[in-house]
Amino acid sequence: MELNAAWLFVSLLIGAIGTGLFIYGKKQSRWPQLACGVVLFIYPYFVTNIWVMLGIAVGLLVLLWLLIRMGH
Repeated sequence: MELNAAWLFVSLLIGAIGTGLFIYGKKQSRWPQLACGVVLFIYPYFVTNIWVMLGIAVGLLVLLWLLIRMGH
């Protein structure tokens, strides 16, 4: 597995967003943000392709947005 600076930057950015969502979800007792935060800061460890990593992050954030719009 070849790790480069772009992969590291993207994974750190996604992990930081996930950590923020986790903290917010925990403090506000909001399960969608909590669950999405946990997934966002764990999955970059297992994905080596930058574009796949970004695609998964965008998909998770869109899913979170839809859940919030539906009233969860």
